[in-house]
Amino acid sequence: MAPTDFQRYLRAKRTLDDRSLDRRLLEQLRAGIAERGADRDGPLRVLEVGAGVGTMIERMLEWDILPPGPTEYVAVDVDSDAVDSIPGRLVDWAADRDVTATTRDTGVVLDGPDRRLTVTTAAADAVAFVDDAAREWDLLVGMAFLDIVDLDQLPTLVSALAPGGYWYFPITFDGGTRFGPDHPADDAVERAYHRHMDHKPGGDSRAGHHALDRLRALDGVTVDGVAGSDWAVYPQDGAYQADEAYFLRYILATVEGAVGELDSDAPADQTLAEWLSTRRRQVADAELSYLTHQLDLFGHVSPRSE
Repeated sequence: MAPTDFQRYLRAKRTLDDRSLDRRLLEQLRAGIAERGADRDGPLRVLEVGAGVGTMIERMLEWDILPPGPTEYVAVDVDSDAVDSIPGRLVDWAADRDVTATTRDTGVVLDGPDRRLTVTTAAADAVAFVDDAAREWDLLVGMAFLDIVDLDQLPTLVSALAPGGYWYFPITFDGGTRFGPDHPADDAVERAYHRHMDHKPGGDSRAGHHALDRLRALDGVTVDGVAGSDWAVYPQDGAYQADEAYFLRYILATVEGAVGELDSDAPADQTLAEWLSTRRRQVADAELSYLTHQLDLFGHVSPRSE
């Protein structure tokens, strides 16, 4: 049976995202918001769009990306089940740390030795949320987000930032999908998979460099850094890390569903079925590798003095 647990998929890719994110850009982000936090009058304000189950929140705390002091963190996702799981997940996360978690109707408050993080969740379309919120943030985060949203919406999204605020769009897909070992149907399957992305509303199989071009063209927006954040899943010593075998099975199910929806220029049903059978057996035998090309994008909007 094909895996269908999207939240487990999001949890499973945590280890993969952790090793893929570009550390140089993360240092730039850490330094930028630390400086902004030192000058603030009130809490640092963070908006994450496409927040999923909250893995970026955990990462920002574990990796000391957020500065000391108070932070208000708003996590938005169109998937209500995903964002509804964030408070409980953060309570569990805090249980093994020197952090006190207090749940509220709209989220959770995390109190640690040198910081207070107030997390509010919202099940909403990101662009609609920005339009309706009528407030500004110091940091906008959208991880694995720009390849599933219409890039025409970028001006609206960055307009949510206060003058001098930062934006960070990591793990943005940019047109590369590879499975190994090689299979005769690889090219046909991968072309069809990307074609399906391009035909989805807001989809773009080359979103990474397209987003970069759009951001560079926006008035008052500066790109401070771009780096690769390619995914690489492969077995080591006869096994995959953490829950990454489930991640691979979910990816294969996604490819199956996407290619199966194409009306034309898709591999023959028998070809796709044989490819999937081979790839699923390779996952079970810890033989399959999976690579994708992605970009991390980081920058800021102009402060009032510019």
